[in-house]
Amino acid sequence: MTDPLAMPAGRCAVVIGGTGGIGAAVARCLRDRGIETTVTGATEAEVTASGLVGVALDVTDDTAVDAFASRFERLDVLVNCAGILRRDAEFERATFRHVIDVNLTGTYSCCHAFHGALEAARGCVVNVASMNAERALPRLPAYCASKAGVVMLTRALAHAWAPDGIRVNAVSPGFIETDINAEGRADRAHYSRIADRTALKRWGQPEDVAGTVAFLCSPAAAYVTGSVYAVDGGFLAS
Repeated sequence: MTDPLAMPAGRCAVVIGGTGGIGAAVARCLRDRGIETTVTGATEAEVTASGLVGVALDVTDDTAVDAFASRFERLDVLVNCAGILRRDAEFERATFRHVIDVNLTGTYSCCHAFHGALEAARGCVVNVASMNAERALPRLPAYCASKAGVVMLTRALAHAWAPDGIRVNAVSPGFIETDINAEGRADRAHYSRIADRTALKRWGQPEDVAGTVAFLCSPAAAYVTGSVYAVDGGFLAS
């Protein structure tokens, strides 16, 4: 009997924003399952430090995104993981726009650029949203708004691209231990409060998110599209 979680041979993937934290864990997870995986990072230095095969890419530069996508005649998996946040500074208009441009418009730009390659492979897209698409934080208005937008973009594209054979899903990570929250985690009282709010009584690891992404890219998820999977240890269920 064929294993529905096994990845077919000869598949290729691109992980946008795949050089750190969740993105790197996703890229390694796909690579370890036999998928030829290319990552992008904000700078060449990030790509080199990751130890992964990739290029520097500014997702707000449509010309650069299109040029990168043109290298791929077919693509089985596109993961959009590029994202930023700017605590408190997001109340400034320019910063608000920049966060939206990277997190939401950048996600759409990459989906748009790779549509033809995804259609050729009857591939799939996994967008990385956030628990904060549903649970707002007062210091991150642009981040929360952008991730809510990623959720609805995912659902809209799932309907629009189903006739092309492309599945589009998203994951919504909760509190995952990455560099982006290292400063906050240094406060042990804060760290414990968050862990205690989850059903599993712990923070998540990047590999927890990567496993869910791998499932969504596998044949086992062939009837899954337009879905948003919370990977939050049960935080939103509390």
